[in-house]
Amino acid sequence: MAELGSKGVTAGKIASNVQKKLTRAQEKVLQKLGKADETKDEQFEQCVQNFNKQLSEGTRLQKDLRTYLASVKAMHEASKKLTECLQEVYEPDWPGRDDTNKIAENNDLLWTDFHQKLVDQALLTMDTYLGQFPDIKSRIAKRGRKLVDYDSARHHFEALQTAKKKDETKIAKAEEELVKAQKVFEEMNVDLQEELPSLWNSRVGFYVNTFQSIAGLEENFHKEMSKLNQNLHDVLLGLDKQYSANAFPIKAQPSDSTPVKANKSPSPPPDGSPITSPETKTVNHELEPSTLEAPGASIPKSPSQLRKGPPVPPPPKVTPSKEIKQENIISLFDDNFVPEISVTTPSQPAEAAHGGAEAAGSEAAAGAEASKTEADSGSSSLPAVVVETFPATVNGTVEGGTSSERADMPPGFLFKVQAMHDYTATDSDELQLKAGDVVLVIPFENPEEQDEGWLMGVKESDWIQHKELDQCRGVFPENFTERVQ
Repeated sequence: MAELGSKGVTAGKIASNVQKKLTRAQEKVLQKLGKADETKDEQFEQCVQNFNKQLSEGTRLQKDLRTYLASVKAMHEASKKLTECLQEVYEPDWPGRDDTNKIAENNDLLWTDFHQKLVDQALLTMDTYLGQFPDIKSRIAKRGRKLVDYDSARHHFEALQTAKKKDETKIAKAEEELVKAQKVFEEMNVDLQEELPSLWNSRVGFYVNTFQSIAGLEENFHKEMSKLNQNLHDVLLGLDKQYSANAFPIKAQPSDSTPVKANKSPSPPPDGSPITSPETKTVNHELEPSTLEAPGASIPKSPSQLRKGPPVPPPPKVTPSKEIKQENIISLFDDNFVPEISVTTPSQPAEAAHGGAEAAGSEAAAGAEASKTEADSGSSSLPAVVVETFPATVNGTVEGGTSSERADMPPGFLFKVQAMHDYTATDSDELQLKAGDVVLVIPFENPEEQDEGWLMGVKESDWIQHKELDQCRGVFPENFTERVQ
């Protein structure tokens, strides 16, 4: 019997709820059709609009704050990886190693503290602020339903009162229902009328506190981070001062096209052979790790692939301009302008110098210029040098109308170079080089596309086999090669 009674109560409640929904739906239809008036409160409707706007702004702020925190977390991880890299490459015998490790630890702690304080003082406050909106939103919706119930009860009571045949019993019951509906609606309405304006005004103080907290935390974070960065700068400056004076000489390599460089740090030969001559010159290539003579010297790495400047770590081989060469020649020999020269050291055989002149098609001019140089060197304190002249070319053509191209060479062929080190291409337009590869250098189709320190060419083996420039040519770092012709 108890179960039957419980089921009866449940069924009755469900039926009552269904009846309420039907009555509300009917009332809304009549109001929309204009057959029943609707109780309106413009002031409350304005409060609801403000509430919806405040909820939308708060939700967006919460989303953006979470994105900001995710970015801080990502920057923390990136900074941690960067400092770990510095710790790994910082060798034990370098000065400031302990300081560097301490800076890395403080850097990590600073990022962690910054992120945690943002969570505590901004995100959690944001979550608490938005936590009150769902309940208020639910109460606003319930108030709307109770208002419909009130209007429906009012219209039902009015209809019974204006009926031709009045039923006092029904009228009394309808009046009782009207009073009850009005009381429930007004209780909810009064509470929301007081709460919504107060919530709307609270947004100002919340925004001020939130952004002041974020700004203050950022200010303190950057101050402390600035101190760490200054400490790291000082440590690295000390390392640079201690090792900047170290030189890494190499034996002079016979080359017809490599000018002698003054005030440059010479490097040991790539093959690791001992230095037998007191004369050294700079060869603009990377150093083999086994030839480093001073602690802290870096192992050569591939050049930067941005190609907005010369490859690094070794600077690119710079070919002197005609104007610079003219000044040097006039300064050394008080002679007329010579378009292009190649200087060799006294230890190089004269045959190598003359051989370079023959390859360029100006044997007679080279011999005359060499004789003049030897005569001048005998009457001055400058070291004896052999000067070779090469005819100036314009777009692959020797001045005077003779083409510098050969039938077995690619169009626009300029000169040959040989790879001194392996180079791994990192882009589709680059050449893959192995030490010993011979490359035929050609001009860029558009000179403006040439980046400093990079040359365009095709490997001699590929040219001999395919005779196709479009498929075989590519750019490569000049400082990985040495000119051989």
